[in-house]
Amino acid sequence: MYDLEDLTAFATVMQTGNLTASARQLDVSKSTVSRRITQLEAQVGQPLLRRQSNRLLPTEAGTLFLSYCQQILSLAEQSRRVLDDLSGEVSGEMTAHVHSVFARGWFSRRLEEFLASYPEVRLELRTQLRPPVSPDDTSLCLWLGEVEECGLRQETLGQLPRGIYAHPDYLAKHGTPRHPRELSQHAWIDLLGETQQGLQLHHAHEGVYEFMPPLSRLRVDQEFFQSDAIAHGQGLGILPDWLVERRLRAHPGTMVRCLHDWHPPAHPIVLLYPFGRLPRKMVSLIDHLRRAVPAAWRTSPPVATHVHA
Repeated sequence: MYDLEDLTAFATVMQTGNLTASARQLDVSKSTVSRRITQLEAQVGQPLLRRQSNRLLPTEAGTLFLSYCQQILSLAEQSRRVLDDLSGEVSGEMTAHVHSVFARGWFSRRLEEFLASYPEVRLELRTQLRPPVSPDDTSLCLWLGEVEECGLRQETLGQLPRGIYAHPDYLAKHGTPRHPRELSQHAWIDLLGETQQGLQLHHAHEGVYEFMPPLSRLRVDQEFFQSDAIAHGQGLGILPDWLVERRLRAHPGTMVRCLHDWHPPAHPIVLLYPFGRLPRKMVSLIDHLRRAVPAAWRTSPPVATHVHA
């Protein structure tokens, strides 16, 4: 019978093509990965990998063996989940993936509560810069923003309202916009080109204003970097109100909202997880997150229907 740790090491090396990267992903030493591969090759009776330049590539035997390896690991995971359910206990290891904006604050506190309630659970938390694109990407993910169809169940937990923010000193120097049409006169701090295809701002009485922001001088991949740039007076940008409120508690006066009556579309808070029967520990965590969603996230500003450009 093959050792599951040896099989996991082989499957990981086949994915990364590199011992160092595999060791980092498995959180073991490089020598441990190498030893596990050697043990597996001895049991199989022939080489599974060959070195070419700085990469490890599969031999013909390695290519054939990989599909069987993956099936064995998949069956082992399925059996573990079934036994978890039968035990009636919330225990074992699990991994949660989270959008970077939730890495601190609300989500981390919810995980602390969950672990306190279920001391037999061991949880690994990983941040993500991009949403899942296939069921293989993640087992559980909390995401902020729209997610395309990826083979996972998508449950919307709430909506995160957003606004346009700037530093008071920036506005004192460049003027405060009174209408969305004046935004084109200001520097724009964008979140990886989020608004470069255009932006809709909603007003309860004046309808929808379609706005094409100026080309951003700074594009970042995390809201924390974006809020830093805005708080340092680099320009205007769209941020979740919740994130700004947290920042202002620690650093009062570093941001003010512009165009209070105009609202960018709220961002959905999406929980992604597999279809079908789930392990008891995952069901328990999902239920815990559902119950803990703040009331303010369950509502969003009214959406107008008539459009101005």
